Amino acid sequence: MRDNEACDRFIEQMGQITEEEGLPRIAGRIFGLLILSPGELNLDEIAEKLSVSRASVSTDARRLADCGLLQRVTRRGDRKDYYQVTPDHFSYMLERRMLALQRMAAVFSVGLELSGLPPEIDERLKNSSSIINWFMARAVQDLAEFRSEFSKIGKG
Repeated sequence: MRDNEACDRFIEQMGQITEEEGLPRIAGRIFGLLILSPGELNLDEIAEKLSVSRASVSTDARRLADCGLLQRVTRRGDRKDYYQVTPDHFSYMLERRMLALQRMAAVFSVGLELSGLPPEIDERLKNSSSIINWFMARAVQDLAEFRSEFSKIGKG
């Protein structure tokens, strides 16, 4: 990493974005650091580079791995856990968004079955359900196209 100030800004901005998305800021900072790292880093290295506790790094690195954004790697003869960005992390991010929309679509379906609602609420539920279903139909196709294109340009 050449420009430490620019790298620090990138890492901090990634932390802010993930915090806005409901994850801890440290999770985004870890993700940002690993995006800028040429290889995997162990938990101690991440904690040192971000000036945070190893326990926090451990918790949030596992959280990011559970989300599919990071993957844990091991080295023969080394008991430390190392993490790197999952090569196909964009697909995982898009899939998570789609799953959230699918859950929301299911809730709107339940809402549409409610009886005795005022017409404006019934209309609101119908419109919301239509928008989500419209978006989901396209998102499934777009994700398939994304994966096809992504496999052509390589991982990383």
